[in-house]
Amino acid sequence: MYSESDLQSAVSAGVLSHEAAEAFRAHAAGMRSAPVADEEHFRLITGFNDIFVSIAAVLLLAAAAGIGAAIAPGVAGLLVAGAAWMLAEFFTRKRRMALPSIILLLAFVGGVAAVPINILAETEPHLSNQASTMIGAGIGLLAAAAAWFHWRRFMVPITVAAGAAGIAVTAMALVVSAWMGMTGNRDPEPILLPLVFISGLAVFALAMRWDMSDPKRETRRSDVAFWLHLLAAPMIAHPLFNWLGVNEGENIGALAAVGVLAIYVLMGAVALAVDRRALLVSALAYVLVALTWLFREFGMVELNVALTGLVIGSALLALSAFWTPIRSALVQRLPGQLQTMLPQGTLAAA
Repeated sequence: MYSESDLQSAVSAGVLSHEAAEAFRAHAAGMRSAPVADEEHFRLITGFNDIFVSIAAVLLLAAAAGIGAAIAPGVAGLLVAGAAWMLAEFFTRKRRMALPSIILLLAFVGGVAAVPINILAETEPHLSNQASTMIGAGIGLLAAAAAWFHWRRFMVPITVAAGAAGIAVTAMALVVSAWMGMTGNRDPEPILLPLVFISGLAVFALAMRWDMSDPKRETRRSDVAFWLHLLAAPMIAHPLFNWLGVNEGENIGALAAVGVLAIYVLMGAVALAVDRRALLVSALAYVLVALTWLFREFGMVELNVALTGLVIGSALLALSAFWTPIRSALVQRLPGQLQTMLPQGTLAAA
């Protein structure tokens, strides 16, 4: 049995042409009486051996962290990063195992970033908020550099998202530090959410750049875009719903609840246009809170949670079932130049 990742690998290696791969996908879709183009493929596991190796790798990395912590501050991160890199030489570079590669990448970047964090935690220096923020910027830049070196060697799709996260942390920390210096305000909260939102939009733009470079989603670029979308989605959704007051729980107002639903519908339209579901998933918790409040206000106290689950679950299942025709109808109403930049797989299937 051949997976989508096998097809993409065959196309990248030149074993199959793009036309032959598309013909095979169309044939398989016809056999199953459902389009495969809207399934948003990304490589996670190729078999149970991926899970087996991942469990073993986590155990080994945890042991390395424990041994390093007993030696000296910062050694744990060095041992974890070193072990993750050596394991990646075999399981990523030679075996090309997806799930272990993701875990090893996160362990390497996290291990590198943990070195200065552990040292500072042990020494407990008395630093001002501004100095701490500058150190955070340096750690973010260090993590981004580690991700860049890992990408140059192994090219794991999630690496670009890890590097983007490091750069976003660095940029936000630098801006917060400069803001503290200019205003004398030691509390970064007033500026932090806007920075997270702007960073989320920047990561989303980067994700779209990768997506537009592979509109048929046949190469590794599509997987890179997937992880970038997954990173950008909560960075965009959390500030928006936080500003609406959803984080206040039971104190959410009627206008805020309606605003949450309106924003979620807008996010759904964007998700359909770019053929990515990450925005819908990242905002789901906020919508559940808003709908639960609305049902309670209408007197359905005992069944508010059940009704919320019924409405949201049914809506999402219906959207998944009719994703292809709904997306086609939406994209056809967009300007022609914009249509050519969007992923074409679902449109072709329709």
